[in-house]
Amino acid sequence: MKKRSRFCLLLLTAALLSACAAPSKRPAQTYTAAQGQIDSSALAARAPEPPAQDPQNQKEYTEATVRVLLAEKAKSAYIKHSGKVYIYTKNLDKKYKVSAAGTLAVKALGSGKIQVGTLQAAQPIILEPAANTILGWNNNSYSGKIYIIPAQNAFHLVEHAPLETYLYGVLPYEMSYTWPLEALKAQAVAARTYTLKTLEGVKNQNFDVYSDVRSQMYKGGGKQYDSVKKAVDQTRGQVLTYEDKLFFTYYHANCGGATDDVRSWNFGAKSIKPLSGASCKYDSHSKSYKWAMNVARHKVESYAKSVGLTGALKSIKISRKTDTGRATNLMIKTAKGSKTVPCGHFRLATGIRSCKITKLDVRKNDVRFEGKGYGHGIGMCQDGANGMAKDGKNYRKILKNYYPGAEIKTLQ
Repeated sequence: MKKRSRFCLLLLTAALLSACAAPSKRPAQTYTAAQGQIDSSALAARAPEPPAQDPQNQKEYTEATVRVLLAEKAKSAYIKHSGKVYIYTKNLDKKYKVSAAGTLAVKALGSGKIQVGTLQAAQPIILEPAANTILGWNNNSYSGKIYIIPAQNAFHLVEHAPLETYLYGVLPYEMSYTWPLEALKAQAVAARTYTLKTLEGVKNQNFDVYSDVRSQMYKGGGKQYDSVKKAVDQTRGQVLTYEDKLFFTYYHANCGGATDDVRSWNFGAKSIKPLSGASCKYDSHSKSYKWAMNVARHKVESYAKSVGLTGALKSIKISRKTDTGRATNLMIKTAKGSKTVPCGHFRLATGIRSCKITKLDVRKNDVRFEGKGYGHGIGMCQDGANGMAKDGKNYRKILKNYYPGAEIKTLQ
């Protein structure tokens, strides 16, 4: 399992280091604050899109466009459209309009060529829904343009969604839409900031973010919950800054009573006040506050092998932890040796809920873990935000608690 192990470890490291937007050749953009607002004019420098083919959509948006990777290296797909849709090549040399609702078959033809319906091309083909038309794929609903991008003998599906619409499709899958409005508003500001910070360092030519936990969970902005729409709309353009700059506004399910400094999870990260840790008195109501689980012994031994330790598992000990009790390093001992590993890597590999481990026991067939919290424990505690909102705190107080020293500013 040597090659596979190294590959798995690389995947774990990528997931650990935050919402990995893929590497790209476009220059990074930086957003700076001026007179209480963020100047988003740098977004104009991003690659221009073909003009809208629907006359009703030919208006300028001041918000960023987020390019979301929906599918990578697909061979075929079926995309539904609830009404009129425009189909055209990126260079606009071929343009079609389908007026009635239906389903479009997408397939890779090989050698960099694709087919959508009857249209074939060796360049990206764009599906642009007319006003009030929804595109459906993989049981999700999308309202933005979908680019079908050739990739040798396959293709990528990438939605181009306005930032605020993108957030409609993020919030209900990162936080329950049934939670109090103030908690959802705090989530909206955190997710918006996280997205724009990600766009500063995008290095992929075709997309900015993933539609899964490598970035933020996203299932399309076509289906909108009233509570989510209110949260996004009432905080429109609001972001968090520190020293007039955006920062990665990490968040997680439950912190187990306190969050920690970002360096406890990502050793190479720069510590800043908003990510230095905060107290939390409002998350103990959740089922995630305390947990216990058994991890199969072979699963732990498989991880040990991926980091160069062979032989039967002998013991696991916490070799270093934070003041709040969150383990940063674990010492794994097998019959062939021992090694200190980052707890964050171990958590992702084995599925334990957090590194705030209160008890562990290596047994004959498994390892028993007990602990507190769910997730990496950095930034905003979502259960805590829920508790604070239920206690009457507004979203500004919630954000102030979990990102101390940060300011809420509005995009220009």
